[in-house]
Amino acid sequence: MATMTTVKKSIITAVCIALCVVLPMAFHAIPNAGSVYCPMHIPVLLCGLICGPQYGLLCGLAGPALSTLFTGMPPVAYLPPMMIEIAVYGTLCGLMMKVVHTKNLYADLYVSLIIAMLGGRIVGGLAKALIFAGGEYSMATWATGYFVTSLPGIIVHLVLIPSIVVALMRAMLIPERYPKVDS
Repeated sequence: MATMTTVKKSIITAVCIALCVVLPMAFHAIPNAGSVYCPMHIPVLLCGLICGPQYGLLCGLAGPALSTLFTGMPPVAYLPPMMIEIAVYGTLCGLMMKVVHTKNLYADLYVSLIIAMLGGRIVGGLAKALIFAGGEYSMATWATGYFVTSLPGIIVHLVLIPSIVVALMRAMLIPERYPKVDS
């Protein structure tokens, strides 16, 4: 994939961080929509896929922190484990896009997304169990919170995020991953 300038990556990251504040506000008009649809995950995953691991990490840390500061969502008590989970999403998405090269854009995107989403949920659950919940966190609680409740969000992410990345490439706003070579 052709590279983007640091300035362009920084601007995209800033937009994604802003979306971490705005998207949850739109979704929270629906009861329990934050934990069901996980709207803050969308810009962080996009940032990691498009800009790389360090930008995904920054977005995953700054997005929830600024959202809490400006809107009170997520509540401060939920902020540290959420920041860890979402920072892992952004970082792993970026790392996987650097490592995975199947010669098929959709395959690269889905492998990167699925690994990042699993990795973030595992690390987030471990952080809650070992640091933030002090022995009051069970495997059933983890599975329910990270997979059952958020299943609609997982599906939305897997449908929406690759489509956005492809649309951005077709609009020539980000470089093509596998540019067509004229013979």
